Amino acid sequence: MAHSAMSGSGTISGDDPLQTAIWRLRSRGCWSEAAALLDAHSTAPDPALQRAALLVERCLFTGIGWPEADKALREAEAVARSDDERGAAACERGHLAYASTVLGVRDRADEARAALGRAAALLDPTARGRALLDFRRGLIAEHLSESPQSARAAYRRAHAAATAHGETLLLSFTWRHLAGLALREGELAEARHGFGESLRIREELGYLVGTAPALAALAEAEPEPEATRLRAEAARLFRLLGGVPTWLAHQLTPPPAPVV
Repeated sequence: MAHSAMSGSGTISGDDPLQTAIWRLRSRGCWSEAAALLDAHSTAPDPALQRAALLVERCLFTGIGWPEADKALREAEAVARSDDERGAAACERGHLAYASTVLGVRDRADEARAALGRAAALLDPTARGRALLDFRRGLIAEHLSESPQSARAAYRRAHAAATAHGETLLLSFTWRHLAGLALREGELAEARHGFGESLRIREELGYLVGTAPALAALAEAEPEPEATRLRAEAARLFRLLGGVPTWLAHQLTPPPAPVV
């Protein structure tokens, strides 16, 4: 599924109480509340970018809040000083444009490609943000350019970099999207393994808002009756979170009964 991509790849930074509070809100789909915790710090590059990333993620999961995310991104771009900071902001800009395109809000595919290209030029080859950039370039290759081979190569680079940097949550996304490509090619065992790893990581991290999509994805690779059980659990979590992510609804809706 295209829309499972996220903004940012970290969880809780050490014992920082602010980051702990932000993660708890974010993991339950409370992006606006999490972003509000950073309002007082948003004149500094890192908090400004994190605040923008949270609001971009809200757009992707809910389909709303585009003007707020754009505004937060402009603010983050304005305070960025180093090439890595500017590159990270460009990566978020590309992700917002991708989300707008893939959700059918407004076609911003050219903007998405240009922004991620700018990020690639700015980010140091060894920068931590490279893993997330490669993942997002994979999303564009798969879902906007319809190039699964390029997507797989980008996802694998992202997977290796996320492993090296300990970006555990991002790994749940690289596992998931590599599994999705395997499923398209009929490689059920590989798909089942990747979807299972993605779900395991999200459950261990307590990433509740990403658990229902992971359950639904694994259901696509499992036989009955396990597939039905997984979808039922996904639907329960989906309802618990008030119908977020919104794009999951059609996957969880049973097909209409045949007319006889």
